[in-house]
Order: sequence, then C-alpha cells, then structure tokens
Amino acid sequence: MSDGLFMMDGGAVFGVVPKVLWQREVKADDLNRIPLYLQSLLIRSAGKTILVETGYGSKLTPRQAEMFGLQRERGLVEDLDARGVSPKDVDIVINTHLHADHCGGNTTLAAGQAVPTFPNAEYWIQRGEWQDATHPNERTRATYLADNFQAVEASGQLRLLDGDTKVTPDVKCVLSPGHTRHHQSVVVDSISHAAVFVGDIAQYKVQFERLAWISSFDLEPLVSLETKRGLMDWAIQRNAIVIAVHQPLICRVEKAGPNYRLVSVD
Repeated sequence: MSDGLFMMDGGAVFGVVPKVLWQREVKADDLNRIPLYLQSLLIRSAGKTILVETGYGSKLTPRQAEMFGLQRERGLVEDLDARGVSPKDVDIVINTHLHADHCGGNTTLAAGQAVPTFPNAEYWIQRGEWQDATHPNERTRATYLADNFQAVEASGQLRLLDGDTKVTPDVKCVLSPGHTRHHQSVVVDSISHAAVFVGDIAQYKVQFERLAWISSFDLEPLVSLETKRGLMDWAIQRNAIVIAVHQPLICRVEKAGPNYRLVSVD
C-alpha cells in the first residue's frame, strides 16, 4: 500500500555518512533531496483487517505538499479502495511512531476539523511514544503534530501499548527503539512464514547492511544500531521477509562477513 513519496535532504537521511558514499546508493536532486516512499502494510489475520502506517494523509496544504516534494498518483485511502478496502473496513491501525509522515493519514478534515479517517478502527500506539508526542520538546515538536492523533483519543479509538503486544496469534507489535525512544515494528510470525515491517529504524536498505549508517533523525543512534542488529539476526534465524516504509523493498537477509546483505524477493 502506498501514500506516494516525498523528498528529504539526503544528508539528513544519512547523517554523518559523507555524500560521496551515500550517493552511490541514491542520487540526489538539485536541492540535495532524495525520495522517501510512504509505504503502508495491509494485513488480514484472525478475521481482522490491520493497517500499519498511514503516510502523510490528505491534510497537507498545497504549500506544504510542495515544500515536502509530495508526489502521488493517488493517496492511501484511494489505494485501499482499489483493493476493495474502505476506511470503515479497517479494524486496527498501527503506528510505528507518531512522526507526521507515518501517521498523518490517521485523521482527515471534516468541516475544517480533524476526525479519524478509519471510523471503526482502534489505533495502536506505544504509551511512551504517545507521551513523547503529546509533550514534545524543541527537537521533536516540528513533526509531532496534534492534528494527526488527538482526534483519535477524543473519539475513544486510542489503544496505548506497554511494550511488546500480540495483535492476533500471528501478528505482534515489538519495541524497536532508536529512531524514537518508543518506536515499534510489526512482526508477522506463523508456522509457514515470517516478516517484519521495520518502520523508521532504517530508511534505505544500505542502513541495515551497514549498521553504522544511521539517520540524523534518530534520537538515540547507538540504540538504533543495536536494534538493527537484533532485527537482522532475527530475520536470518526465521528466514523472514523485511519490509520497509521509505524504500519500496521486500528482502531476505544474509550474513556477509561481519555485515548483512539484503536480497530482494521477487
């Protein structure tokens, strides 16, 4: 599922990694921006329709959309509709964290007011992430935008999680801190297959292959490094598929000496 893509400064995405290295992975435009896709995951499990991440959504003004370089043929709701899923069909929305590009589609505007986009869904968010989002500091307030999540609490649709939490017998929210203190990923783990939707622990696959390549947006970079190591080792052990948000990839993980290699799955 997709809400399109937006453009972000490549130096910000790759942190202290010199441009001469990261530009081998992705070419920047004339403004030094690189594309970040807005991928969501739709899961059907145990009779539940589960949506992970909601992109930027439809509330951006034309000026904001231009500033972010937003590009889309259709938004997430339209993409869901093309697959026969309407907003009222969604039972659970999971946000890995509450940065605007991951939860902007949680709400939409009705008569100028933000209301939940998915009227019958519970919205699952880590309690610590909720506290950080509702009490932002100078570093975080630019991306923790109340219109993206406060209406969910007001409507009674908010469910706060305290650590790893089962969603269904085969789906689980797992803490994966580093990008934010209470970031979570979503694991699908059944007898026949396994997958992990990694959220913002890495934006490009090379940031998994080279653990020290960490975004400047990560609030706890050394924690991110160990979180990535743990996720990669688990993926190898379970032969799991890795699904990313900001790069449209579905990969399996191999060990490559002391590092990792992500190999695309057809």
